[in-house]
Amino acid sequence: MPNDKKVQKATFAGGCFWCMVKPFDEQPGIESVTSGYTGGTIPNPTYKEVCSEKTGHFEAVQIVFDPREFSYDRLLQVYWQQIDPTDPGGQFFDRGHSYKTAIFYHNEEQRILAEKSKIELEKSGKFSRPIVTSILPAKEFYQAEDYHQDYYKKNPAHYQRYSHGSGRASFIEGNWGNKDEK
Repeated sequence: MPNDKKVQKATFAGGCFWCMVKPFDEQPGIESVTSGYTGGTIPNPTYKEVCSEKTGHFEAVQIVFDPREFSYDRLLQVYWQQIDPTDPGGQFFDRGHSYKTAIFYHNEEQRILAEKSKIELEKSGKFSRPIVTSILPAKEFYQAEDYHQDYYKKNPAHYQRYSHGSGRASFIEGNWGNKDEK
């Protein structure tokens, strides 16, 4: 039986990839959310190599989605509400290039929509500092080690401590009103 679904990929870097899976996971039209590395120069990097800040990779998530059920615009809305888009040095207490924010577009339509959403966020006045999230062409995506996949499900207590202890949860709630319920 042929699969007639027209799925697409979306790739977002938003700091620690552990915290970027849950907001997208289990949404209608989301086929998968994979933690990994992208944007760098070293093929098949390990977590340790990426953390060394010598590979050029970002920690990121790659989402396979059905745009008929969950549009790229909706993915962008969810993405912006998970990050501090004004932080040029990383996210929350995670610092360095591998923790910077970026939207990696897979086609021209995604590039246009990402740039439009960034401009709209900038014009909204929600933040007093400039929006510094990069919009970059997608590069090879390397899946992270198994223990990083679905971390919030495998290690819920540690995930909660990390999300709150890093400052991410309070930033999201304070700026977007979203609460991390689990």
